[in-house]
Amino acid sequence: MAEERRGAWFGFGFCGFGQALGSGRGRQVHSPEPLRAPGAGLDVCRVSASWSYTAFVTREGGRVELSGFAVGAAGGCRDAWASEELLVVLRAGPGPGAGTELQAWAPGSALRGEPLWAQTVPEAEREDGPVGDETQAGPLPLLPCARAYVSPRPPFYRPLAPTLRARRLELGAEHALLLDAAGQVFSWGGGRHGQLGHGTLEAEPEPRLLQALQGLTMAEVAAGGWHSLCVSEAGDIYIWGWNESGQLALPTKSLAEDGKTTAEASGLNEDGSEVKTVAGGEDGAPAPFIAVQPFPALLDLPLGSDAVKASCGSRHTAVVTRTGDLYTWGWVHGPLTVVASPVADRAQALDAQAQRPWLTGPAAPQHVGSSRTGA
Repeated sequence: MAEERRGAWFGFGFCGFGQALGSGRGRQVHSPEPLRAPGAGLDVCRVSASWSYTAFVTREGGRVELSGFAVGAAGGCRDAWASEELLVVLRAGPGPGAGTELQAWAPGSALRGEPLWAQTVPEAEREDGPVGDETQAGPLPLLPCARAYVSPRPPFYRPLAPTLRARRLELGAEHALLLDAAGQVFSWGGGRHGQLGHGTLEAEPEPRLLQALQGLTMAEVAAGGWHSLCVSEAGDIYIWGWNESGQLALPTKSLAEDGKTTAEASGLNEDGSEVKTVAGGEDGAPAPFIAVQPFPALLDLPLGSDAVKASCGSRHTAVVTRTGDLYTWGWVHGPLTVVASPVADRAQALDAQAQRPWLTGPAAPQHVGSSRTGA
């Protein structure tokens, strides 16, 4: 989801549970639509989307609203973070002078009763930066003290090394990405799909610096289910991990199998990426595809566009450029998607009869819209 201006939010994608406010149930939202928030003039300042529900936080009063498979509302909230296992909110603690409290709730609790777990997060914990230092106070799951983060699985409160001055933290299904104050990227957790970017498929128990990106200053990080992405200050995109559904915008098995396939072979590139081939197409020639990319790969957007923001779903990726254009690629839920092509100035209707996830292109992210035109 993306914010065009103060309080103007747009949503799109699978909304079978009514995840986007005002979308209704059982709908496929094929292009960005304004969220129809309940209440006149409700000003949404933060949005956190999980698979089956979405959490919205308002500016005035800090009210959190849930929409989708999980419903409910609560006041006094500064931030909210939604996942299928856990809903986490930062809100004023009970009673005067109680400070800010981190609360973990079951998504189905409707925010009623008692939280599963709660812990006070005093502002005084910001020892390595002045109060209000934005490099020390990123959004959830990174806590305001910037020396701990919240996990969807116990232990919910996990400390970071004192030497890490965290600016942003992103959690995938099995791994974590951290962007520090100097623009360096660290990763840890499960690595079986190359999502850590260290050139292996091994797990890392502690944050480890991505050596392949040293010397490059990063401005954004994003973690998908099993893939990762970062954006440099210069606007370049680096992406790695699992490419099962084209979420890396690299050649995929599904596209290679558009012809009849009878055999499969695999090997490694010099950069460590797992390259496979399928044979038996119309000309009998093997069609290469990349299943796993364990090192960061430089990705070029159409027209040489520079990226400024990025986000990853479980098996898809979205990027916003400096000019306000939105590009998406990877797995698309639903039989019909309409996108705008950045090469030919026209709309393209993708295969409405496809009974498999549609790939928007092995190396050609699709242009969805631009904030300049209100899309």
